[in-house]
Amino acid sequence: MTTRSTPPADPAEARRLFREGLVTPTAGWAPGFTQANTIIVPSEYAYEVLLFSQRNPRPCPVLDVSDAGSPRTVLAPDADLRTDFPAYRIWRDGELAEETADIRDHWRDDLVTFLIGCSFTFETPLLAAGIEVRHITAGTNVPMYRTSVECRPAGRIHGPLVVSMRPIPADRVAEAVRISGRFPSVHGAPVHIGDPAGLGITDLGTPDFGDPVEIRPGEVPVFWACGVTPQAAIMASRPPFAITHAPGHMFITDVPDTRYAV
Repeated sequence: MTTRSTPPADPAEARRLFREGLVTPTAGWAPGFTQANTIIVPSEYAYEVLLFSQRNPRPCPVLDVSDAGSPRTVLAPDADLRTDFPAYRIWRDGELAEETADIRDHWRDDLVTFLIGCSFTFETPLLAAGIEVRHITAGTNVPMYRTSVECRPAGRIHGPLVVSMRPIPADRVAEAVRISGRFPSVHGAPVHIGDPAGLGITDLGTPDFGDPVEIRPGEVPVFWACGVTPQAAIMASRPPFAITHAPGHMFITDVPDTRYAV
């Protein structure tokens, strides 16, 4: 079932809808609750993924790591990490093999799940401050771009930084920086403001992930480190098997955003 539904305010209700088959980007869902990206790898790769995340904390802020074979997380104790994302991607040798709403048939006892902070978390305070978040207004997925900036590698894991972009009125960029900067565990302040060529991005109209958004006169493209970076690393590093979320289709936790504010 793929549709755009009215987002519920309750995280458990959102997860129930995803478990029942609803597939939708999660920007604007359960406002005030932290959302998370994921990368799931066999335990033989878990240390390298953890080290990659530690060495690249802006795009890969780790919120929780599961025990091998466990589909549970302290971030939402009643959730099942195999069914409660709206969409997953199955990767084999760095190639996208399948997109699915349920990974139970792919589950293995050696799989370790990493939950990584998501910039959707600080969109609620941006909206509260009266700063429009264009992809929420448009009902689309956030635009995300692979950059020319290489992350610091860890063993077999390497790849480029991925960023998300939001157009911000020029006179409110400083405020957006200040608001998002209060949430370092969910990417924090932007990594780049203005000219996309500085990140090696040639065309904002053709994002590598997600959907393009309109940039209006007087607005500046603002770029945040993105939790899709591990997917780009999977594509570059080509491990035999991995699972990620579909970009923009996050896990909604029971944790209030305020827990990660500083």
